[in-house]
Amino acid sequence: MNDPIDNPIRETLHARGICVVIPTFNNGTTVGRVIEGCLCYCQDVIVVNDGSTDHTRELLDATEGITVVDIARNRGKGFALKKGFQKAKEMGFAYAITIDADGQHYPSDIPLFLKANQEHPGALIIGERNLSGVDRSSGSSFANKFSNFWFMVQTGRKLNDTQTGYRLYPLKKLYGLSLLTSRYEAELELLVFASWHGVELFSIPIDVYYPSREERVSHFRPGADFARISLLNTVLCVLAVVYGLPLRLWRFLAKYVRTFVAILFCVIVIMLFLSPAVWLYAKIGKMTEKKRLNIHRIIHRFARALMFHIGIPGTRFSSDIKGDEDFEKPSVIICNHQSHLDLMCQLIFTPKMVFLTNNWVWNNPVYGAIIRNAEFYPVTDGVEQLLPKLEDLVRRGYHIAIYPEGTRSSDCKIKRFHQGAFFVAEQLHLDILPMYLYGPGRVLPKKKHTLRKGPILIEVGTRFTPEQLSEMGSLRKQASTMRHHYEHIYEEMCNRIEQDV
Repeated sequence: MNDPIDNPIRETLHARGICVVIPTFNNGTTVGRVIEGCLCYCQDVIVVNDGSTDHTRELLDATEGITVVDIARNRGKGFALKKGFQKAKEMGFAYAITIDADGQHYPSDIPLFLKANQEHPGALIIGERNLSGVDRSSGSSFANKFSNFWFMVQTGRKLNDTQTGYRLYPLKKLYGLSLLTSRYEAELELLVFASWHGVELFSIPIDVYYPSREERVSHFRPGADFARISLLNTVLCVLAVVYGLPLRLWRFLAKYVRTFVAILFCVIVIMLFLSPAVWLYAKIGKMTEKKRLNIHRIIHRFARALMFHIGIPGTRFSSDIKGDEDFEKPSVIICNHQSHLDLMCQLIFTPKMVFLTNNWVWNNPVYGAIIRNAEFYPVTDGVEQLLPKLEDLVRRGYHIAIYPEGTRSSDCKIKRFHQGAFFVAEQLHLDILPMYLYGPGRVLPKKKHTLRKGPILIEVGTRFTPEQLSEMGSLRKQASTMRHHYEHIYEEMCNRIEQDV
């Protein structure tokens, strides 16, 4: 068994606001092992004692490091889950992993839920059991198939295991909790309401252990429980027509309307107003330093208006500057690259910022004229060829913005850093000024064509001086060291922000 003190999973789960909730009723022979296993991976364990009449309460009293919620008399798993979720929210947690107390689930699968949560923040993660070769009763097998079928009817979505109790719930997206039934069928109800409200449902494979039938402790009553499940499915089918379907249609339309409005606004403003105005302003009379700076000011003000005042539909934008950075001293600005929205996020800070771009950006028919007149340069021929132009920009007080990854990250993870930005900083004796972005890649993912809802945050870090960069070693070592620095900062941002998505 892993030593909980040395298990970094515990720290990451706590940093992301994830706890474990264990509902139990008369599982005195197994719940101790389940709790012990969970504590190896998670330092925040809530056990809901649903009116146990065996020695469960005494065992919980003797167990350190857990939070116990007592229910005076047995009310059912649904009621126990509701109380566990309420306690988790009171304690400030954003997510809860539920695991059954009968020992059928393996706590060693908790890291799988963490990984899925990191890749799909805000999603309801479902542990899909590997039931091949498992000795199950015909009633249990039929109940799962029965539940899967009605879930697809009610939501239009297919899940292979709607009866599993091993899940990760986003606590701020628990819909229908006040209407939650008290027994086993509550878990199906939570899935249906989550699906209707657009919560992402994501399944991960998990292992399961079923002892021999003689050793099992089951509280499932086929006659009564099937009757309740049938009644619940009847109610949910009616609600699916009058409530769930309209919600699904509204979300579908809203996604495309939101995207259409954003694109229409940008095309109208940039193509019909901003781009022609910049082109005409540059053509009339002689290009002077003042005129060039005015072009940058126009771009800067447009970026600020878009991000702070007009807003991108469905997003919440915020920015933060660490330390006393005032952007007066030129630098090489580096930033992780996630989306087409990244430039707008960075341009809010100062008009004296020039980007090195790809060829297709420089030649873009919508905003190419703006890019070229703002002295943004393509890096097709390499940064070495651009050094004289970049040196002139720095002399005039401009920052050089470079994306060390070279291209947008498709999954928002930090990609390998190239050496170009560090070469420019070395040759021009400039500080490296880091910016850290969260959100653009989730709002407008690479290779996707619709906007999603979500927060966008850009943080400005503290500078790395030429002396500090030199201490890191070669340019290759500088790029590698800075990438690891970005991975650490970005993980902290994700852990903090994704508790509220």
